[in-house]
Amino acid sequence: MQILSIVLPFALMFGIMYFLLILPEKKRNKKYNEMISSLEKNDEVVTRGGIMGKIIIVEDNYIILETSAERTKLKVTKNGIATKVNKETE
Repeated sequence: MQILSIVLPFALMFGIMYFLLILPEKKRNKKYNEMISSLEKNDEVVTRGGIMGKIIIVEDNYIILETSAERTKLKVTKNGIATKVNKETE
């Protein structure tokens, strides 16, 4: 019975930590990976550095963004993309 009284609190703490920290992080990673794999030409994205641009070329590990009216092109790894900007059509 002493072993149970020692192990049970640790098991409960692990269970709470799993549901509060590990599970939400797995969901965020899955959603991010789906977003990265669904990137296509003409999608607007924001990089982790805060640069906004439109995708003009998509390759396996990187993309090329067009970032301004002067058509500045940047080569960025796919992991450098933070979010995809959703344009709502009305």
